[in-house]
Amino acid sequence: MASSATFLLSPSSNLFYKPRLYSTSQTLLFRKTISIKASTTSLESSSNISVVDKPLNPSKIGNWKWKHQDESVNIYYEEHKNENENKPCKNILMIPTISDVSTVEEWRVVAKDIVQRDASNVNWKATIVDWPGMGFSDRPKIDYNADVMENFLVQFMNSSDSPLQHSDDELVIFGGGHAATLALRAVKKGLVKTSAIAAVAPTWAGPLPIVFGRDSNMESRYGMLRGTLRAPAVGWMMYNMLVSNEKSIQSQYKSHVYANAENVTPEIIESRYALTKRKGARYAPAAFLTGLLDPVKSREEFLELFTGLEGKTPTLVISTSGSPKRSKAEMDALRGAKGVSKFLELPGALLPQEEYPAVVAEELYAFLQDHFEPMQS
Repeated sequence: MASSATFLLSPSSNLFYKPRLYSTSQTLLFRKTISIKASTTSLESSSNISVVDKPLNPSKIGNWKWKHQDESVNIYYEEHKNENENKPCKNILMIPTISDVSTVEEWRVVAKDIVQRDASNVNWKATIVDWPGMGFSDRPKIDYNADVMENFLVQFMNSSDSPLQHSDDELVIFGGGHAATLALRAVKKGLVKTSAIAAVAPTWAGPLPIVFGRDSNMESRYGMLRGTLRAPAVGWMMYNMLVSNEKSIQSQYKSHVYANAENVTPEIIESRYALTKRKGARYAPAAFLTGLLDPVKSREEFLELFTGLEGKTPTLVISTSGSPKRSKAEMDALRGAKGVSKFLELPGALLPQEEYPAVVAEELYAFLQDHFEPMQS
C-alpha cells in the first residue's frame, strides 16, 4: 500500500467497509475486502525503545502562528538540542508521518539520540513540528488538501518568525510517510531549501484511493464520505466508530503500523486515543483517508520528485521489511532510482522511527556524518 495507512477503518485487520451516509438517501459502498498482514520482525530489546521508556523532555516547547487565509492557527513544535555551545550548530527539521494519529511523539527518541551524541563534531538541533489539524496543533475546520499542507510547510520553513529562521540552506529534513513526499514536492518546486533529506518509509497515496482507485465514480464516493465525516453530528458518530476507539487503534498498530505486535504498548494506544478526542480531530484525517492529502497521483510522479534531486541534494530513503505489500512496493521502487543517494531496508512497518528508533537514529546519524561532519574535522 502506497500509504501511511494508519487511518483506522475497522477494529479488524480484515476490513469490510460499508458506511451508510445518513445525511442522504444514498449508500456509500466500498465492496472490497482489504487484508493486511503484519511482519513479526524483531530486534534485540536494546534497539526497541518505546516513546515512554525514558524521559524525553524537549529543550523547548512552543506554538507558532500559521497564517491560513483569514485564520491564525496555533502550530505545536518542540526543540531538542545538546547544550554544548563549543561546536558549530546545524538544524534538523523532523516531520511526523501524516495519519489520523500523527504526532511529534514518533520522532522524540530519534531526536534525543542524535542531538546527545557527544562524539559528534557538530552540535545538532532537532525541531519536530505537528501538522495543522493533527497532533497537538490546532484543528480548525478548513478544507485540508496537499496544497494546504505544502503551504504550511513552506511558511514554517521560510517565515521570518519561524523557529527555523536561522537555519538558512543548512537545514536537513527528516520526514516519514506522506510528510517526506510533501517535503520533496516543495523542494522540487523551489519553495524551500534543504541541504539533505531523509525519507523514512515514504508513502504517497491515502488508504482508500490506493485500494479502490481514483475513477470519477470512486472520487464521488470519497467526497460523500468526507462530507459525512465533517458533518456536525453524524461526523462524530462515524469518526468514533472508525477511528476514535482504542480497539481500532490497537488493531491497526498491531496489523501494519508496527511490524511486531508485541511492541504496541498500552501507553502508546492511550496516547494516540487521546489525540482522536481533541477538538476538530476528524477534519484532517477525513482528507487523508479520501486522498486529498496525497502529494502525487502516481508512482511516476513519486519517482520524479526524487529524480529532481539528482546531483543536487543528498537523499536517503529508508524502506522497511514489514510494511504492507502495496506500501513496500512503492518504497522498493526507489531502490536504485535517480536522485536517491542511499537506499536502506530496516526492520519495521509504517512507523519505524517510533518502533525501532535506535536503529533508525543510527542510520540517520551515519547519513549526517557522511555529508556534513567530515567538513568539521
